[in-house]
Amino acid sequence: MTTHSPADSPRSMFWFATDLPNLISLAGLFSALLGIYFALVGVFPAAMIGLVWAVAFDWLDGRVARGMTGRTDEQRAYGGQLDSLIDVVSFGVAPAVVLLSVGHFSPWFLPGAFVALAAGVTRLSYFNVFGLAGGSTYRGLALDNNVIILVFLFAFRPFFGATLFAAVLSVALLVLAVLNVAPIRTPKLGGKWYYAIIGYALVMTATFGWQLLAHAR
Repeated sequence: MTTHSPADSPRSMFWFATDLPNLISLAGLFSALLGIYFALVGVFPAAMIGLVWAVAFDWLDGRVARGMTGRTDEQRAYGGQLDSLIDVVSFGVAPAVVLLSVGHFSPWFLPGAFVALAAGVTRLSYFNVFGLAGGSTYRGLALDNNVIILVFLFAFRPFFGATLFAAVLSVALLVLAVLNVAPIRTPKLGGKWYYAIIGYALVMTATFGWQLLAHAR
């Protein structure tokens, strides 16, 4: 554990948390929390809206951070730690909770939820130590893809029976968990892909918003 003398003590936690990229990261955490809450109460369209914006904010915080000048090494390090911890919630805990809720919290779905969560923290821990391969590719499938695919599957949930959809979701998350830790290289997307993510979030928000309105009638 690093210690500091009074003369070189770091700035307050609040100062680091209010750095703009970190505020965006926290907005993503709030979106993920909304996703978890609505999954727990069984309002899955609202849960998917929360989770898809958790992805969008996760992409935005890095984009904003890279565009800012004058940030200190400590700000960058703090932001990296905050982003990683939020990823555990958004892309690890949230999909596991969604699976359990879809399965009506049957113990039969606990192994799948654990595998999805364990693969997530394993992959993030590896990335935190070794970073990008060659500076431009990930080792294993990046975790945000799990939520992107999860949200896409839920768009078709009204066309499945409850039991069949729970089985499809279980298999999908298990396959994604394997890909998360597989020795494969996947590109780190950026640039114009950010606009594709925002477009995807808007389309899915409209899709699930329509489902919520249709259910309320």
